[in-house]
Amino acid sequence: MTAAQDMPATRIRHPFYVDADGINRPPGPDKHPFYTQFATSGSSLVPVIRMVQGAPVNAFLVCRYSDVKEVFRRQEIFSRAEAAAADPIDVSGTLLGMDGDEHAQVRGTIKDAFTRPAIHALRGIVERTAAGQLATMTNDRRHAELVQDFALPFTLHVISDLLGLPSQDRMRFRAWGDAFLATGGLTQQEAAQSSMEMGAYLWQQLEQRRAQATEDLLTRIATAAADQPAHVQIKLAVALVVGGWETTASSIATFVFVLHTRPYLTYASAWDYLLDHPERLDSAIAELQRLYSTSAADEMPRRVMADVELPSGARLSKGDIVIPSLDAAHRDPAVFPRPTEMDFDRTPNPHLGFGHGPHYCIGAHLGKMEVRTAIHQMLRELPDLRLAVPAAQIPWKAGHSLISPERLPIEW
Repeated sequence: MTAAQDMPATRIRHPFYVDADGINRPPGPDKHPFYTQFATSGSSLVPVIRMVQGAPVNAFLVCRYSDVKEVFRRQEIFSRAEAAAADPIDVSGTLLGMDGDEHAQVRGTIKDAFTRPAIHALRGIVERTAAGQLATMTNDRRHAELVQDFALPFTLHVISDLLGLPSQDRMRFRAWGDAFLATGGLTQQEAAQSSMEMGAYLWQQLEQRRAQATEDLLTRIATAAADQPAHVQIKLAVALVVGGWETTASSIATFVFVLHTRPYLTYASAWDYLLDHPERLDSAIAELQRLYSTSAADEMPRRVMADVELPSGARLSKGDIVIPSLDAAHRDPAVFPRPTEMDFDRTPNPHLGFGHGPHYCIGAHLGKMEVRTAIHQMLRELPDLRLAVPAAQIPWKAGHSLISPERLPIEW
């Protein structure tokens, strides 16, 4: 099979919800119907076109599960670093933008802090942080806004405590993080100014740790990564703050929305089902991660470094730009029977929500623990939790790399 077979005659605009102003505006958590269509089409490769800093970039969306895993696995063929010009987000100098030995070296400075045993040891801290934020949210009232009152502060405090960020400075990262993850709506000057401010602040924190070491992740970066250029040290800290906070908070808010707005089996909502079947929580979260990933525009692009044939038989040429699509891969019927059906008993469920291979999300164990802890505690403490407004009135982020409600009014 070649890349030319069974493809659309013209390139499709990507992302799929880009409006006339060039802003990506996903209308909610449900993925575009294209993903199911592409997952079952004749070719794994779909030609797309997208605008990056005002210039058109041709690319191939990789849609089959086996092919997406191959792109993730073989970073010597599918390079993140060489695809920087095709990426609307500047991740150069971060773990997300590195390959090979450079990536392994920088990742190695912090990976021990995110192993399964290391994160398991933090379970008590995570649970207490969630409980404390939940108590603050519910204190003497019967309504709240879940994103601002719980999801964001809970996840921010967890990663900030690990890093050792001063309490009084933490909410500054909300604006900085939104600018870092923006794909539209901000000018390049605004995004650059925000990045400079965040970078300057984190460099000051790293310098303080070099002068006086403490027991936190910033000290680990300041010492173990001291031989790396300043921008690499700064961006490693940036990636941990932004990636360890905003992504997890987005998952919590999105999953709560889905659980309250989707029926399940004979239950009016999946939330009601989990109230009666709390033992299914882990498998339910895995299924939510499969169907409702927080990615607003697929995975980050890679440049093909040599002619290659994918497991499906589709061929790519050196220099091609590819975008691995988790949302299409998660609808591949060869791996997920009845792929569009939400099934909390799906076994196995080898979703790729945290990636695969060398770029597997370093914070995956922590993110899983936080999402599970948050939903578990809400089910237990707030069983009557419900949306305070009709689902159609919930606003969703636009021009952002993550899918999430902007606000999620709730009551109980």
